[in-house]
Amino acid sequence: QVQLVESGGGLVQPGGSLRLSCAASGFSINIYQMSWVRQAIGKGLEWVSSIDSGGRRSYADSVKGRFTISRDNAKNTLYLQMNGLKPEDTAVYYCVIGDGSRTPTGQGTQVTVSS
Repeated sequence: QVQLVESGGGLVQPGGSLRLSCAASGFSINIYQMSWVRQAIGKGLEWVSSIDSGGRRSYADSVKGRFTISRDNAKNTLYLQMNGLKPEDTAVYYCVIGDGSRTPTGQGTQVTVSS
């Protein structure tokens, strides 16, 4: 059974950092493209970042230079290191299989950036 469990969110001040984790089970993340997407209150899903099976990374312009996607194949876990957080990064963050176009199946993790 495929399962994705996000964690690591929280309340952080502007300029702060968080590292999100996505523990996967039921499949191996290293053979799939994996993505992070987010949804702010009252808005639709927004693609944040992807990493493909070859390790190539891509980022939305809004997070480029501040966020880093990575994975630990041994732990079957996807990560999102977020630095220089801004209030507009406030959202529920989800990891998904693929390019970010699929509806998230996990519960997500809330990131709130506020002073």
